[in-house]
Amino acid sequence: MARIEDYAVVGDLHTGALVNKEGSIDWLCLPRFDSPACFNALLDTPEAGRWLLAPASGGSCTRRGYRDGTLILETEWDTEDGTVRVIDFMPPRDSVADIVRIVEGVSGSVKMHGELTLRFDYGHIIPWVRKDQYGLHAIAGPDAVYFVTPAPLHGENMHSVSDFTVNAGERVPFVLTWAPSHVGRPHTVDAEEVLGTTHSFWRGWASQCTVEGKYVDAVIRSLVTLKALTYAPTGGIVAAVTTSLPEQPGGPRNWDYRYCWLRDATMTLQALLAAGYTAEAAAWRDWLLRAVAGDPADLQIMYGIHGERRLPEMELPWLKGYENSSPVRIGNGAAEQLQLDVWGEVLDCLALTRNSLLKHTDEAWDVQVALMEHLETIWDQPDNGLWEMRGPRRHFTHSKVMAWVAADRMVKGVRESGLPGPVERWEKLRDTIHRDVMANGFDAKRNTFVQSYGRPELDASLLLIPRVGFLPPDDPRVIGTIEAIQRELTEDGFVLRYRPAESDDGLPGDEGVFLACSFWLVEALLGAGRHEESRQLFERLLDLRNDVGLLSEEWGVRLGRQLGNTPQAFSHFALVTSALELHQDTVRRSDTPIPPEKAETR
Repeated sequence: MARIEDYAVVGDLHTGALVNKEGSIDWLCLPRFDSPACFNALLDTPEAGRWLLAPASGGSCTRRGYRDGTLILETEWDTEDGTVRVIDFMPPRDSVADIVRIVEGVSGSVKMHGELTLRFDYGHIIPWVRKDQYGLHAIAGPDAVYFVTPAPLHGENMHSVSDFTVNAGERVPFVLTWAPSHVGRPHTVDAEEVLGTTHSFWRGWASQCTVEGKYVDAVIRSLVTLKALTYAPTGGIVAAVTTSLPEQPGGPRNWDYRYCWLRDATMTLQALLAAGYTAEAAAWRDWLLRAVAGDPADLQIMYGIHGERRLPEMELPWLKGYENSSPVRIGNGAAEQLQLDVWGEVLDCLALTRNSLLKHTDEAWDVQVALMEHLETIWDQPDNGLWEMRGPRRHFTHSKVMAWVAADRMVKGVRESGLPGPVERWEKLRDTIHRDVMANGFDAKRNTFVQSYGRPELDASLLLIPRVGFLPPDDPRVIGTIEAIQRELTEDGFVLRYRPAESDDGLPGDEGVFLACSFWLVEALLGAGRHEESRQLFERLLDLRNDVGLLSEEWGVRLGRQLGNTPQAFSHFALVTSALELHQDTVRRSDTPIPPEKAETR
């Protein structure tokens, strides 16, 4: 089975597909991110759905990459008989979904082999497939797939096979189209025509980026990836394309990430706004307001891409899971947890949009007031924390810090923006929470903040304390926390979320270092004045990207490989914000007057 880092993503802003180095599309949800999978070889079921298109001689690609600033993937193989290229992409969506693959002969004459195996409902449903004058037509309940190509096709052992030869200069198109089964055959796109329109769309989008500096290429690739994780009809951004890719191969820490987490809200907006993408930031903000509307007591940590609240978690026992990592889960039971930090994240996010987008309505402020008033009644309760602990609830330090953030942003809304509200009461609450955290969340003997009150464990979320303004980045208690995390919560210099064996999180097994947390350390080090150390860590993290610039959720230090769902929005948001902070730090320091005695050595 391919490694997680062997996959690249293509998408159409409604759904996404993963393509591995062997030329196989192994994962595709239709017609949207969280719908049943059509290709599901990642989750390993007999006769798993996948679409292979590669040289008949087999083997992994010689080289591959995206066209600059696009989500068009090009994979090349050098064979004994010549060189061949496969171009993979999904055109911007109309009413149906298309995956287009174009086989291009670069040199010589190369024999190609294709296999198409369709399995709906996560490998559970075998469709009825028949040939027609255009190609193949497969149907299973609500789903229909149409497969059109000039290449020869024949059936073999419950899948469709295509063997053909491509010569230098020839291009052989394949178009796979999904449509609702009740609407009839849709118009088949012209592969070459939509290649041009898809290229223009992505290049036009990437050209809006205002980022400069040394890391601009990495930032643009991350932004394109984040755009690919956006569900265009609503503006929601899913955490990843996949479900149940393990945090520990063979273990049970396998979750469905095809939903929108509120914990990502502020970081999402900071990344988009800083890069010049105000339309996407506004769409995310509007999705957020719709999702959280209602009784503040019902605020969830995550929602579906349309704002759905019910995300029931279930296991799929007919699937072995990636590298026998079971159970395979769809849905996410953590949606029902109490995580107090989400109130702070939502109110921080809306404060940011008010200041940056100059977009505000009385209705939006009314929602914020209602959320704050509810938080006033529950902030001192134990919760499940940022990391969705499935063990007993506790008083997590990060949760309390984010409750402080909520009060702080509401105070500023009144004091700085002239909005109505009981500002003296909120100022008093803000001070009360701050005192509470300093009294219970800080271990003075060790000079570090701790994961939860009354316990010694550390947590990577403590690195966010200066980022949200709770304490200055050069405060001795922040410095002590950074040093403690580097000493006790890192592997090979990269940061763990926490140590599962010590933290009573309700699950067996272990996990890799968490990439977003390692980017948080980059920013914390920078704020502490450790500029070169910060930059070195950032560049080491860039080296963990795969060959096309993608990051999953985690990195297995001992295994030397990516872990968890992919591509991971949280990792890419953190990459963007860290890169921007490093660039701004470089600009600030270059603008600093140089003392005469150092001018000659610069």
